[in-house]
Amino acid sequence: MRDAVKRVQDGDTEALHFLYVRYVDEMRRYVASIVHDQHEAEDIAQEVFAKLMTRIGKYEAREAPFGAWIMRVARNAALDYMRARRVLPIEEIRVTEQSRPEVDLGRTHDLRRAFEELPNDQREVLVLRHVVGLSPVEIASALEKTESSIHGLHHRGRRTLRAKLVEMGDAPVVATGSP
Repeated sequence: MRDAVKRVQDGDTEALHFLYVRYVDEMRRYVASIVHDQHEAEDIAQEVFAKLMTRIGKYEAREAPFGAWIMRVARNAALDYMRARRVLPIEEIRVTEQSRPEVDLGRTHDLRRAFEELPNDQREVLVLRHVVGLSPVEIASALEKTESSIHGLHHRGRRTLRAKLVEMGDAPVVATGSP
């Protein structure tokens, strides 16, 4: 792998093809888990590899394995895509049978607005934890933060989101310890 990376750094397009074949499927699946759109994930993966010839000079083997580095580049491209389109992966909110559609639309709107008002780092942790399904350890690795900082961001993000929903009059129902 190191030889292929070095050859790409030297301008070898055949080595780039080798890296493409090795990583594109894994990258596409990872990006799709973030953007929730297979076609956009394919486009983003293609863009990452198209830009790889100019960006691979920044890669240093001693900092991280190439696979981790290229996935970080893909993650950043996916997050840039979401930020540019202000896509929030909270499109679906499960509706209980007793709820009324007009109330659900209001809740969806309030949740989206409250989510958009979160600080970027808290929103990113909440998305990676509750939508993508990553563990705190995986999130820490992906964001290059400590696990304890991820726990703090997660806790503050949930608390802030709940407070914003309370302000909007649409706070979630929380079970209490006694009946």
